[in-house]
Amino acid sequence: MSSINQALRAALAQRQDLLGELHEQGTDCYRLFHGSQEGAPGLTADRYGPQLLVQSFHQTLERDALLDLHATIQQQLGQELQLVYNDRSQGNSRIDRSDPVYQAEPAALEDQIGHEWGLNYRVRGRHPGQDPLLFLDLRNARGWVKAHSAGKSVLNLFAYTCGVGLCAAAGGASEVVNLDFAEGNLAVGRENGLLNPQLPPMQFIQSDYFPAIRQLAGLPISARRGHKLPHYPRLAQRQFDLVLLDPPAWAKSAFGTVDLQRDYQSLLKPAILATAANGTLICCNNLARVAMDDWREQVLRCAEKLGRPVRDWQVLPPAADFPSHDGQPPLKTLILHF
Repeated sequence: MSSINQALRAALAQRQDLLGELHEQGTDCYRLFHGSQEGAPGLTADRYGPQLLVQSFHQTLERDALLDLHATIQQQLGQELQLVYNDRSQGNSRIDRSDPVYQAEPAALEDQIGHEWGLNYRVRGRHPGQDPLLFLDLRNARGWVKAHSAGKSVLNLFAYTCGVGLCAAAGGASEVVNLDFAEGNLAVGRENGLLNPQLPPMQFIQSDYFPAIRQLAGLPISARRGHKLPHYPRLAQRQFDLVLLDPPAWAKSAFGTVDLQRDYQSLLKPAILATAANGTLICCNNLARVAMDDWREQVLRCAEKLGRPVRDWQVLPPAADFPSHDGQPPLKTLILHF
């Protein structure tokens, strides 16, 4: 038995109780193997409904090892899963779309439906972007939103494919606004809405983060030095009862730079101002090299300086399918009550 297969079997054994809980709550999207913490750095295996998505980030997985992993997971789960392998060991974690190791069956690359918290999500094992359409480590945050959004206006920032917005709608939110720069992401969000016709419709705003959030917060908009202000949607100043801020690690536009390590405050300040009095802001940081304690103090200090001190806060860790031996998972989530 290979070392990878041994590590995989140990990981699946650790997940037995968790998988039972997830299936009972209507979830079939989860991580089956988190290689960085479970014996094979750079290797992940995720279930998305009928699909098994295997990804390698450090080195290409050999075909025999890949097929062995697939067979072991199917045996342990007691069901067949369509295999998709994305080798992302090249520069900038780009997928090798020539598929020299394994070519997925055509049926595995068709549109599928996965489930989380009883909701339907669009699943594509391969699409024009690089990342899966649902980030599994944010599942606990989506569940928290679903359980705490009744009657609230909800703003989902850096919405990606709008999973948080969908959970807010399912939780009885009075209004759900999803904001993202990429129309392709919002298009999947609209698909997710259509896949759950029992839910009220959501709103979608395609915009760069900075002009949108600064308008909502009542702050002036300025371009980066040497840049002209491009067109952006005009929005009225307003606040929301529940705001989720889940930015990427780094991005640059004519309006500003997203940099979670050096300048989280420029993202956080207007998000705080767009959160209503007695409202809740859920903020995330996915940089592994940022320590939770340091980041939390930075966030709380920022709110204090703005004159919006945090009344109460809590840390929301990822679920057990994303284990962290040192208790410092890459995704850090803080729930702030004002």
